Amino acid sequence: MSILDRSFNDIAAHAPKPERGRPKYPPPFSIRFTFEERAQLDAERGRQTLSAYIRERLFGEDATPRKKRVNGPVQDAEALGRVLGVLGGSRLSANLNQLAKAVNTGSLPVTPETEADLQEACREVKALREDLLRALGKQPGSGP
Repeated sequence: MSILDRSFNDIAAHAPKPERGRPKYPPPFSIRFTFEERAQLDAERGRQTLSAYIRERLFGEDATPRKKRVNGPVQDAEALGRVLGVLGGSRLSANLNQLAKAVNTGSLPVTPETEADLQEACREVKALREDLLRALGKQPGSGP
């Protein structure tokens, strides 16, 4: 252990503990990698964060677990890709905006065909929403 490490450990051991609120953590540690080293780390880490991967490699099973993300990872990347592809290829938001403008100005003719088209569009938007929720690991019909 270097002198700097011992000094840091002494300071951290004698630092006052916060009375309430979130605990204070030591400052982050920075390390520089060559482009090749970083590419190797990125290839080996898979879907893990780089910091979690490095911590796991350094400490193995002794690594202190971190808090889980509030918004969990994508459960079904393929389904998410399909939904985002459909949304990206559509003009859904622009078309919905045009419909809303026509309704507000009173220039949307309400015929049985128009009503059927709007109901079908609503069903398609609902199906996209359900696919997106499933891809994110949420149950359709549950809260936000």
